[in-house]
Amino acid sequence: MFTLPLSDDNPTERPAVITWAIIALCGVVFFWQLSLPPQGDRAAALSFGMVPSVLLGRAELAPGLALVPPWATLVTSMFLHGGWLHILGNMWFLWIFGDNVEDAMGRGRFTAFYLVCGAAAALTQALMAPESQMPMIGASGAIAGILGAYALLHPRANVRVLLVILLFVRLVNVPALVVLGLWFAVQLASAALVPGAAGGVAFWAHVGGFLCGLLLLPLFKRPGIPLFGLPRSQAFAVSGARLGRRGRVPTVLPHDGG
Repeated sequence: MFTLPLSDDNPTERPAVITWAIIALCGVVFFWQLSLPPQGDRAAALSFGMVPSVLLGRAELAPGLALVPPWATLVTSMFLHGGWLHILGNMWFLWIFGDNVEDAMGRGRFTAFYLVCGAAAALTQALMAPESQMPMIGASGAIAGILGAYALLHPRANVRVLLVILLFVRLVNVPALVVLGLWFAVQLASAALVPGAAGGVAFWAHVGGFLCGLLLLPLFKRPGIPLFGLPRSQAFAVSGARLGRRGRVPTVLPHDGG
């Protein structure tokens, strides 16, 4: 079975400037990585990726690779990616879910929230695999924080999902809480079953980022933004229905079918 979220039915009030800026910045850094020879790309991953044993002081990089302090890699690591599928998958999820979280926080708070969740995700991975010398790169930990925030903000929003089971292909609407809850369950199960970052996926970073997003959302959202709210499209429809029942002008005028 294969599933892929394609979009949600949750419009925003303001353009998602920071979300698009993050996507653009990750794209610029990725094309810079592509311009490097293979040895240079590996060196960049070691220099700017988060290496758990280096971050925790159990190992050191060669002098020519130690371009930033180990603590700084908690941030720099989230702007590098390991290939086309890696960056496209991360940016796709950021594009679908990031705009609504940015809308609920405002641009400044959203920027801080994104960076804090990414750093917390990387630190979680380091603490769960402290001896690892494999550099962790990618925005998935920060984006996991966005998914956690979205699950609290809009659990009833519909997510359009491409569902493929053998030869059966269909587009279905699934509540966001189901999509994101299943995603988190898979990450948690994978983290428990796969040691460290075996297979190249830092599952504990996803778990840590998601939980960080859940915990920090109440502190970062704008005052007056409710938790567990309806998406704006459904809230508008409900509001219109109530106006109609009160005898005011309905949001949709009846027609005669002609």
